[in-house]
Amino acid sequence: MKHFSMIRGFHLADWITLANGCCGMAAVFVVMDFLQTGRNGSLLWASGLVLAALVFDVLDGRVARWRHEQSALGRELDSLADVISFGVAPAALAYGAGMQGVWDCLVLLYFVACGVSRLARYNVTAEALSEGADKVKYFEGTPIPTSVVIVLLLAAAQWQGRTGEALWGGAIALGPWTLHPLALLYVLSGSLMISKTLRIPKF
Repeated sequence: MKHFSMIRGFHLADWITLANGCCGMAAVFVVMDFLQTGRNGSLLWASGLVLAALVFDVLDGRVARWRHEQSALGRELDSLADVISFGVAPAALAYGAGMQGVWDCLVLLYFVACGVSRLARYNVTAEALSEGADKVKYFEGTPIPTSVVIVLLLAAAQWQGRTGEALWGGAIALGPWTLHPLALLYVLSGSLMISKTLRIPKF
């Protein structure tokens, strides 16, 4: 059983964090199923899984503080789970909703890269930002879970049948490649994440 010694050392909050990541990965699976089958309502299920991931993301921090189980491992787990649930999954949802042009894909890659960079910066600066307190007082740049706002927008588009060729904003040709203007929301979201001057109070 020594092979599972690390798992046995997980706290309750760590298991909740893993549930966050699993919800995000499940959302990606649902999007892939939609791309294969076109099953109606699949993107709504995927959006719901991202929202469930958000619930777990909020809950794990509360449980960790309640049980006094905060740790460096928990912080790293949280960041890795957030990359999946609020970086990769929203990008997959955009692709599934119809943002499949080359410019769209470059935008989504930028968005995920911003999310990864933002979380990495948070991890290395958390101690300095906390100023000796138990927790960080503010975020530099918007937290990656704010991508849920775009997920909700895509869920509304799916609800109204405005995905694929009917996606809000249509598509434009820029040179040899296609861009869906709606993808620019991902540029905005990613850019806000990596902002150095934008400070968001942490409650």
